[in-house]
Amino acid sequence: QLHLTTSEKNELARSLEVVQNQLQEKESEIKRETSEYKDRLLQVEKEHQDVLTETNRKNEVEIEACHEKISSLEHLISSQKLEIEHLKSNKEQLNNSLKEANQALGELLKTKVR
Repeated sequence: QLHLTTSEKNELARSLEVVQNQLQEKESEIKRETSEYKDRLLQVEKEHQDVLTETNRKNEVEIEACHEKISSLEHLISSQKLEIEHLKSNKEQLNNSLKEANQALGELLKTKVR
């Protein structure tokens, strides 16, 4: 009976050792996979941050270019408004000169007719 019990005890001890070894192997595998996933996650996060940073930089450059274009167009519009005002003034002066010339011509024609 003692021999049988000792034999069972030894068999159970071996089984326990096998199960413990399997658990340790599984734990090591899980730790390795977890470490790999964490490394991959960090890499993906860094790539994402790099893309985000580059996209933000490009957007800032594009926004600055748009601001410059708007400023340039505003300056052009302002210049054209001044030119229009200048042309209106010239037109008015020419119209006045034309009126005066027509009046003078009319006077000359009246004088000539007399």
